Amino acid sequence: SSLKDHYPLPSMEQILQVVACSEIFSLLDGYSRYNQMMVKEDDQFKTAFTTKWGPYAYRKMPFGLSN
Repeated sequence: SSLKDHYPLPSMEQILQVVACSEIFSLLDGYSRYNQMMVKEDDQFKTAFTTKWGPYAYRKMPFGLSN
């Protein structure tokens, strides 16, 4: 087991301070690509686990994986 890296989310005030003077904004398509990040084939074994139906490895990034 390894210690998780800590990446706290910024507060709304911090976000507004950063974007307050911006002229260009962007919106990523977070809906149709949600949970669609592929795991490199060479790294899929790192996500492997065994069930009563046999071994399984993720092809797309699941929630909760960490360093």
